[in-house]
Parts: sequence; structure tokens; C-alpha cells
Amino acid sequence: MYITVTGCQATADGYVAGMNDTPTTEPATRGPTEHAVRDQIIEAANECFAHYGFQKTTVSDLAKAIGFSKAYIYRFFESKQAIGEAICRSRLDTIVARAQETMRDGDSANDRFRRMFKATTELSVDLFFHDRKIYEVASLAASENWESARTYTAMMMAMIEEVVKDGRATGEFERKTPLDEACRAIFYAMSPFVNPLHLERNLALVPEGQNEVASLILRSLTP
Repeated sequence: MYITVTGCQATADGYVAGMNDTPTTEPATRGPTEHAVRDQIIEAANECFAHYGFQKTTVSDLAKAIGFSKAYIYRFFESKQAIGEAICRSRLDTIVARAQETMRDGDSANDRFRRMFKATTELSVDLFFHDRKIYEVASLAASENWESARTYTAMMMAMIEEVVKDGRATGEFERKTPLDEACRAIFYAMSPFVNPLHLERNLALVPEGQNEVASLILRSLTP
């Protein structure tokens, strides 16, 4: 089965329409083919959201861009938010994966924490400047507490817990504060630089402010 995304263009009323309005046949899909269609929908949505924003794009717009009906789109995603969730989760997962990779190159718990915090901040800033419309989807996810935002928070907390446990095992970090309390406090302190909802208001503080917060956190963890 072949599906062609015709692309998106702005209409006079600000909505997004497909460049080819001729309806296409909607083939029945099963198994691996369904995954291919789902990926195609996400790809088209990513293009439309990146150009025109999440709020201005409707499911009807996406259906026209791909050449399918709304009903067919709803076979794969229950709502526009579900499509936004898939895109947002993919971007946030990439940020976490790269931060984890950078963290593993550290030679101490202190170094791993600095690397993780710096990488997360830099990747978030990069998304803000180079893919602003998708960044806005991530901010919306954070403000409305979407599942993708909750998952991102859980992954950040897991990285923090990993490095704190490592630091306690090596004697670099204190052990008196309950682990869960220490990890939450660290995440709260990091939030202005790693939470898409807050980062926009703190861009002027990067990188100096982020480095100072990292140093403050590490001093608080000293035995």
C-alpha cells in the first residue's frame, strides 16, 4: 500500500488544506501496514503543526493533506491531542535519550549530573529556536499535563535518581535526606531550564544561570 502526503498550505481563513483536494481510496490496513499509516499521519501532522501551529490545525486539515477522511484518521488517533501527544513524546524522548548518552560519559556523579543537566537544557533551547511550533506543542502538553509530559517528568526523575544513587554509593553525595525528597527538590530546581513551559521565560539565563543552579544543587548534595 502506498500513501502520498500532498503537503499543507494555508487557506484564506487561516486553516490548513491539502494541495490536492481529490479524495483518494482508503485501503483497509492490518498489522504492519497500520503502523506505516500511523507514521504517515504523524509525519503529515508534524509538517502542518510546524508550519501553522497546533491550535490552528484541525483533524479535517490533516485528513485533506493526506487524502483521507476524518473517520479514517480517527481509526488511528482518537483526537488531535493524541496526534500531538505522539509528536511531543517523540521529541521529548529524543531529549532524554541524548541526555542519558551524555551522562554516561561522565567520570563521576558530579560530572554526570552536570552533563545531564546541560544536555537537557541545550537540547530544549535548540528545539525552541529551531522548531518553535513543535516547542509550543510541548509547552501545551506541560501546561495541560498530557501523558507525554508526565512521561517526560518520570524519565527526568529516573535520571536524577540514577545519578543521586550513584553519588551516594561513591560517597560524593550526602545520604541523610530521603532519596525521593532529594530527587524531587533537584527536579524542582532544574525545572526553569528543562520544563518547556518555563524555559521560554528563562532563556536569557542560559547558560550562566543553568550552570549556577547546577553548582548550587551539587553543593547541597555534598556530605
